[in-house]
Amino acid sequence: MQVDFYHLTVRPLDRVLPKIAEKVVETGGRLLIVADEAARRTALDKLLWSYAPTSFLPHAQAAGANDAAQPVLIAGDALAANGARNIAIADARWRDEALAFDRAFHFFDDDAIVEARAAWRALADKPGVERRYWKQTETGGWEQAA
Repeated sequence: MQVDFYHLTVRPLDRVLPKIAEKVVETGGRLLIVADEAARRTALDKLLWSYAPTSFLPHAQAAGANDAAQPVLIAGDALAANGARNIAIADARWRDEALAFDRAFHFFDDDAIVEARAAWRALADKPGVERRYWKQTETGGWEQAA
């Protein structure tokens, strides 16, 4: 199980998450995006429809009639009704339920760095967990720092 910590220092989640979601879907995977607050989930839903003029990323919010068919599902908990093996934590709050997936993308900014460091340390001794820490470069690209 791989956990990628993405430290957002230059570009916000709204610019990064759609690209990650696209890559997951392009490789035939499915993604569960998790955020506690309903308003945040609604904003993410709108974002995935409108982040680029030429893009199309099929998705839905959880609790709909066709959850199982969605390549990308936005939910308030880590239950993948779409069968996703990838999870994106979009509210910076680590959940141990993410360990049931093949890959977790944990996004956080400087406001949540203390909590992200605690999650990093807590995962150090978990068997079968490979941690990676990604930091944004000045141009908004990614550099693996750990």
